[in-house]
Amino acid sequence: MIGRRTRTVGTLLAASLTLAPLQAEAQVSSFLDGLFGRKEQAAPEPEATPAAPEAEPVKKPASKAPKPNDRTGSLKPAAKPTEKATEKAPRPAEPKVAAVTTPAPPAAAEPADPATVLAQANAYFNGISTLTGSFMQIGPDGRRIGGRLTLAKPGRLRFDYDAPSPLEVVADGTSVAVRDKKLATQDLYFIAQTPLKFLLREKIDLARDLSVTDVSNDPAGVRISLEDRATFGGTSRIQLLFDGDVKTLSQWRITDPQGYVTTVQLSNLQKGKPVDSSLFFINYGRAEDKAAQQAIQQSQRP
Repeated sequence: MIGRRTRTVGTLLAASLTLAPLQAEAQVSSFLDGLFGRKEQAAPEPEATPAAPEAEPVKKPASKAPKPNDRTGSLKPAAKPTEKATEKAPRPAEPKVAAVTTPAPPAAAEPADPATVLAQANAYFNGISTLTGSFMQIGPDGRRIGGRLTLAKPGRLRFDYDAPSPLEVVADGTSVAVRDKKLATQDLYFIAQTPLKFLLREKIDLARDLSVTDVSNDPAGVRISLEDRATFGGTSRIQLLFDGDVKTLSQWRITDPQGYVTTVQLSNLQKGKPVDSSLFFINYGRAEDKAAQQAIQQSQRP
């Protein structure tokens, strides 16, 4: 049986089926923190650097008074330097240094035109019907986990994470299900509460649907900075990184309301490739869902 839990902003609604164990709850919560950029606990404080011990003052040795002359009681005159001591040592020859020409700095890239870049980005997203490829997710703690991405617009998305992770994320156009294949549980979230809307809508206008805060050149291409005020816990900041021609999305970065950053790097993307619609099926526990799941399982048998 698949446990069903539906989350709203900060609220866990009562499930109609059996709740998963606390271990699965913690696992799912941690997984969503990495995927959607949401984090509950406070950020760790940097360790205090121990103060360097104060240096003890250096004691200067007491200078010895000159001894008086034994006969006259006057001070002894300083000895005259010998001729050998006064001879100056020859100066070493100064090394010859070759002249170094400082290369001219590279010409600065022309500033990105926001209106043009946004129009190109909208054309990119709106021109996608299906998208497949690989991803590497870098969590707030620096941990990396890879997997496969499958998208079919509108609204359908699937993340298959590499082993040993037992979790998978599926969006069917209405909800996002986070499944634990090992424990046979799933948590349900509303798509509108995740910062993935720019991938899932059939038609999107970034300037209208989100808040654009910056469009700038990046060493790897062009970067678009956005804010989404409808995600978990408040406003999330999103950065989209495109190539210089704004024809390929190579990365997105999500900063959650607590300041934690999750980066997803994309590679080997293919647009327009046919995908199996059953990949995006979610079982909500209804009779028709159970029948549909049985039909899918039978069709997948050899």
